Amino acid sequence: MTITERIFAAHAGKKEVSAGELINAKVDLILANDITAPIAIQEFKKTGAKEVFNKERVAFIPDHFAPQKDIKAAEQCKMLKDFSKEYRLGLYFEVGRMGVEHALLPEQGLVVPGDLVIGADSHTCTYGALGAFATGVGSTDVAAAMATGECWFKVPESIKFIYHGTLNKWVGGKDLILHTIGDIGVDGALYRAMEFEGEAIKNLPMYGRLTMCNMAIEAGGKNGIIIPDKMTEEYVKGRARRPYVFYSSDANAHYVGVREYDCSKIPLTVSCPHLPSNTKPAAELSHITIDQVVIGSCTNGRLEDLREAARVIRGKKVNPNVRLIVIPATQRIYKDAMKEGLLDIFIDAEAVVSTPTCGPCLGGHMGILAKGERALATTNRNFVGRMGHPESEVYLANPAVAAATAVLGKIGVPEELGL
Repeated sequence: MTITERIFAAHAGKKEVSAGELINAKVDLILANDITAPIAIQEFKKTGAKEVFNKERVAFIPDHFAPQKDIKAAEQCKMLKDFSKEYRLGLYFEVGRMGVEHALLPEQGLVVPGDLVIGADSHTCTYGALGAFATGVGSTDVAAAMATGECWFKVPESIKFIYHGTLNKWVGGKDLILHTIGDIGVDGALYRAMEFEGEAIKNLPMYGRLTMCNMAIEAGGKNGIIIPDKMTEEYVKGRARRPYVFYSSDANAHYVGVREYDCSKIPLTVSCPHLPSNTKPAAELSHITIDQVVIGSCTNGRLEDLREAARVIRGKKVNPNVRLIVIPATQRIYKDAMKEGLLDIFIDAEAVVSTPTCGPCLGGHMGILAKGERALATTNRNFVGRMGHPESEVYLANPAVAAATAVLGKIGVPEELGL
């Protein structure tokens, strides 16, 4: 079995499962946010259940339109707060204690290797970086799981992606996954487990792994997953709130495809409008002027991402034609960035720093685009109208390219700044 199949078998109480099989499996953690939880709450109440299956395994995180941007957002957030109080949920994260959900839960040790996690948010696949099976589901599935502690699944086929060699300067997990999506397309892994391995993955820090698994959904993947190793152990040791299990894939596990990449040939990569698969080397896009740069999100809002951007922008100014918005993904990241002086670097460069929120990523708030404006962001989607006006454009890149672009006023790379 593959690692995905092993996790499913363990949670379904079976000796083995195979691709295509329909199963019911116990879930370790359920999450929802201020957009998706209200529907789940309404449906949960229709079931007649008196309690959630486990008060410490249901996480409600207001992060999309929070801090509440308008009356509708306030009403949605209030539903989460009221339900959490009524059912005494232990994992409700109010503004000030919260963060972007997919950065917060691993940081807090609430997702651990071997888990089976579902979330009413498509980027729940992020947690595969820890060696867990994690996938996005609909709000009604969340409601049923809140009542029963179980969810149904069709076991996905697996594709193996092997990354050979070492990464070029400034190239990271974002470039690897953008390059991969550019290669296979936005439906290239439709309903399949994307298993990442190889020398480059073994040497990739956890924040880069989280970025890669976060964007598995952009290739149509059911989940992204990395077999846990020493890097995983170092990350979860001391923060895991529960015992964990390291699963792996058998040597004779079946894969519907294997794709291999030479990392020495993977450049700093940008996704151009209006699909994550529309990728080009960043160096070929220097003619594209930019109005807004966003550094943050569940994809690239971690402390290491902010450090990378700060190394590029230190001692420089944001181009007068650009607004740079920096959004640390959690309160802890915000505080650590403040202690390290990263926020000083950004503010001295004339960027704005926001409290943790998904904000502009989904066209919510904190950086909406006007007609004809272009943004380069470290986020994960660049569909038509994703960040505002349907006639605006969004380009996706890693934090180093984003910082260089903010200084240059056009899509650029750190080398253009002598770095």
